[in-house]
Amino acid sequence: MMFGFVLSRIWDGSLGRLVGAIVPWEPARQSAKLLAFVLMICAAAAQAQSSEDGPSSAWTPQAQPNDDGQPSATAVRGSQYPRVFPDGRVAFRVIAPQARTVQIRPMHGQYENNGYSGLGKKPYDMVRAADGSWMVTTPPVVPGFHDYQVVIDGMQVADPSSKAYGSGNRHFSGVEVPQPGVDFYDIKDVPHGNVRMQWHRSNIAGVWRRVFVYTPPGYDGSPARRYPVLYLRHGGGQDETGWTEQGHANFILDNLIAAGKAVPMLVVMDSLYFVKPGEKQPPPSVDPPARIVPVMVDELVPFIDANFRTIPDREHRALAGLSGGSVQTLFIGLRSDAFSALGMFSRRPMPEFEDRFHQAFVDAPAFNRKMKLLWWGAGTAEEGIYNGTKATLAYLDKLGIKSTFVEFPGTSHEWQTWRKSLYDFAPRLFRQ
Repeated sequence: MMFGFVLSRIWDGSLGRLVGAIVPWEPARQSAKLLAFVLMICAAAAQAQSSEDGPSSAWTPQAQPNDDGQPSATAVRGSQYPRVFPDGRVAFRVIAPQARTVQIRPMHGQYENNGYSGLGKKPYDMVRAADGSWMVTTPPVVPGFHDYQVVIDGMQVADPSSKAYGSGNRHFSGVEVPQPGVDFYDIKDVPHGNVRMQWHRSNIAGVWRRVFVYTPPGYDGSPARRYPVLYLRHGGGQDETGWTEQGHANFILDNLIAAGKAVPMLVVMDSLYFVKPGEKQPPPSVDPPARIVPVMVDELVPFIDANFRTIPDREHRALAGLSGGSVQTLFIGLRSDAFSALGMFSRRPMPEFEDRFHQAFVDAPAFNRKMKLLWWGAGTAEEGIYNGTKATLAYLDKLGIKSTFVEFPGTSHEWQTWRKSLYDFAPRLFRQ
């Protein structure tokens, strides 16, 4: 009723007089008035419909919530969510006015091996607000970086409020929950190295491959100095950006080197995918393709030695990886003579370990002399992996093979385990 009154007042006032002045001929004037009136009604109806449909999809700054939380380090610029509270709770907000159900789904893979995500065991049901947004706040969660997805009416998507991670097979979202008193992977006021992106051609795989190379502080200013190299592999579902974007490997090395706890070194972060064009990536439960050894040893290592100031011998070369990358570390490191130290971070259970690698351990004293470090790490909450690693260590101990094992209480198959693994592994390298 008010809508009709407002229109009539506008029509009787300035709009009617304007049309009368512009169009002096009476029949044409009446037609013009009718057309103007119809257009005015259509515009008003469109505006009303827009209000019913909910907020505009155009970006607008989010209001600062009145609480003691802070946007996660993973939030996109200008977003207040995901939001982390001092007690470890996490708040999520998703704009989906037309959705019927919305959930936040923690990602944990095979829970019997990996354990559950520190973000939670099950999806969180979100509650719809009057403005078309959906909200949920978790109980306090395990500190660290947690992967998650938004599930809208059954469809899994990345959270628009979070940066996207893991382009190995699909993108997902992440939330960073600080661990009180733990800052070894934070950016600090210390000298910083650089992370450089390089491309090299693999003739064996028939593709161009992208690789990221960390150079330590002072690399460019010391042109006569050469450096040892750690080749560091990501896991399945991730890509070669994972160790810097999620693992903060560059900050870990910066902080270790600044404290005098690690030898300055290059860190090479390559892709673990070795498929040729048109091939499917094999699942993590099967052996990697045999070409991984020559692609690494005959192509990547010479490329790095030719383009960076390395110390180009096995004594100054180490190899490590997380999850699927740790399995590749075994296949590459134990089936070549290119590396003097190996690190397996959260290796999957391998009952076939003896069958695959027994030949490497036939002469235990000779192996121990050549392999300066055989390092294993696992979180106690990734139960299947933890127990599988202990079984492998028992087998190696029976053979007389020297190993180092470090466990991380309460962490599962996530970046907090792998950050801590690198933090322990890197200082042990190149000390001889």
